[in-house]
Amino acid sequence: MGQSAEFGRFLKAMRSRLTPEQVGIAATAGGRRVPGLRREEIALLADVSTDYYTRLEQGRNIHPSRAVLDSVARALRLDAAERAHMMDLLEHCANSQRSPLAAQGVRPALRQLLDAVGTVPALILGRRTDVLGGNRLAFLLLADFPSMPVHERNLTRWIILDPRARELFSDWAAVAAEATGALRVDIGRHPSDLQANQLVGELAVQSEHFRQWWAGHRVVTEHAGTIRMRHPIVGDLELNFEDLAPRDDPDQTLRLFSAKPGSPSADSLSMLGSYGAEERLGAEAPLGAAKALGGAKSFSVPPSSTTDPAQVTTRGDEGHSPARRGLS
Repeated sequence: MGQSAEFGRFLKAMRSRLTPEQVGIAATAGGRRVPGLRREEIALLADVSTDYYTRLEQGRNIHPSRAVLDSVARALRLDAAERAHMMDLLEHCANSQRSPLAAQGVRPALRQLLDAVGTVPALILGRRTDVLGGNRLAFLLLADFPSMPVHERNLTRWIILDPRARELFSDWAAVAAEATGALRVDIGRHPSDLQANQLVGELAVQSEHFRQWWAGHRVVTEHAGTIRMRHPIVGDLELNFEDLAPRDDPDQTLRLFSAKPGSPSADSLSMLGSYGAEERLGAEAPLGAAKALGGAKSFSVPPSSTTDPAQVTTRGDEGHSPARRGLS
């Protein structure tokens, strides 16, 4: 394992969030000039020398043992997700050269599942939360991703930058912060992903909230949870989401949204499906859910954000062969 500057920045961010009281260190007179613990305090807790820990934070090319990393993780009070992210940074980020990754196509098994879950909203997410596919109900619930330019078909980007997402999610800040934390995990696994780094740059330029969350180095690996919405068509919704990922390909995920049976949200979700069936997602549908999306649809996101949107492969659920057509 090598070393990386990003690894050092992560350690520093985790150190800055701790207080002496949290780790049983007596407060000193005169206070502290910077938030968090000092390097020598983390070194003491981790049973390593201050010089060694300092070199870790500075991103010098040293090779810590697993025992040392475990000690540092305990000293920093890292949870399981943070510990895994630390290991990803150390293993993958050293001397990485950023370059476009190959385009992702939807796995056949996930495509079959997408076709089979027509009664609940479903999305297929790829690396960096690119939207690779989804069904009509998901696009009615969230946004009409197929109609967007190729580089904008990203769930995290939409959540953070689209004003309609702020209106949709009742607790937008929490949803957006978690999306940022999930993106950081993806960057840790794929530090050479040029598109991911371009996405981070775009979000940092356009969103002060994102800059603050990104600087905090929070990591999120939640695969299930609850979201609350104020949908413009059917009103308030409380939905559960569940992520299903193949064991041999964790970079593709089927995200399903569902409501508690018999709940008002279940009735509203059913009403939304009926609305889509009746209106066929006409051009005036809210949240940009238009373009007559039909049923389940999947498309490959090209490796370059400058790729012509007209060269994206889409697929409906009518059994027809894939057709190349513009989605703009």
